[in-house]
Amino acid sequence: MSKYVGAHVSASGGVFNAPLNAKEIGAKAFALFTKNQRQWKAKPLDDKTIAKFKDNLEAVGISPKQVLPHDSYLINLGHPEEEKRQKSLDAFIDEVRRCEQLGLDKLNFHPGSHLKKISEEACLDLIADAMNKTLEVTENVTLVIENTAGQGSNLGYKFEHLAYLIDRSIDKSRVGVCIDTCHMFTAGYDIRTKEAYDATWQTFDEVVGFKYLKGMHINDSKPDLGSRVDRHHSLGKGKIGLDAFRFIMNDPRMDDIPLVLETIDESIWAEEIALLYGMIAS
Repeated sequence: MSKYVGAHVSASGGVFNAPLNAKEIGAKAFALFTKNQRQWKAKPLDDKTIAKFKDNLEAVGISPKQVLPHDSYLINLGHPEEEKRQKSLDAFIDEVRRCEQLGLDKLNFHPGSHLKKISEEACLDLIADAMNKTLEVTENVTLVIENTAGQGSNLGYKFEHLAYLIDRSIDKSRVGVCIDTCHMFTAGYDIRTKEAYDATWQTFDEVVGFKYLKGMHINDSKPDLGSRVDRHHSLGKGKIGLDAFRFIMNDPRMDDIPLVLETIDESIWAEEIALLYGMIAS
């Protein structure tokens, strides 16, 4: 089993600090924001910052393919208003280019929200269009669509939404998905027992396909199955429980991809990483 577990670490003080923060908690993978995710604009990455990031990544022994950057939460590629959607697209393209500069090959993003102003399908079409426009003007970075809990008007809570976006992509070699276990569970996909876990992933494989799985967010859930509410919890403290994470750690289909904690208590991330590695059957 080659599992790469980590967490969404801070890039405070500069993106080059993220690999060091990952090493501190015993991570073999990590997620980060390549800019302040609460602001639209960020100053461009300078050569010194880029070099330092790459040096630190090499120094801690984490491969660039085990890094799963996350775009800004402000971005909504499915925004019903053209002006706001264009602002999101411009920001998204900028984030993909930042990943290119840092030598990273993935960018994780939430698909988008219809804001109850247009239909789900119309919104998905706008998202697919934005993805294709991005693919046309960038290279080397895979656009990784994250499944959502389906809170509010957020799309991506059904496997069918993810498949719809992949199907409409002009370059399927540069699209993929990140499955968040909390979002999956609160969207109605059960993984708590071996039977439920196997059935859910079989559905995923039939609808989306494992070849598109590029990363996972490993989170327990405060809300119940199918509640469509997005609130993460520490492993074993939520409604999913520990068994599901044991199944993941012993499932070869989750080998060689970043498995990233976004659990709520970062002070125990090192313990949670050790817990997950300790679940691997010898």
